[in-house]
Amino acid sequence: MPTNLIVLIAALIVAFIVFKALLNVAKTAISTVLSLFLIVVILSVFGFTPQDLMQEIMNLPQIIERSITEIRKLFGF
Repeated sequence: MPTNLIVLIAALIVAFIVFKALLNVAKTAISTVLSLFLIVVILSVFGFTPQDLMQEIMNLPQIIERSITEIRKLFGF
């Protein structure tokens, strides 16, 4: 069997694996974008703006820190 044929088969296998990986990344990105879009649309129905959502995301570290502090106080840590 010529070495060129072996290299060609190996290259096709690697290309297929890379293509599948890129396809999985694309599917994940598309589903994430659709999920975020759906969340923004649902929040806008209830009167929240995307800026309100971004403000809450920016405040998330402080909220988590306060929650951890309260839990530590509750359990005496």
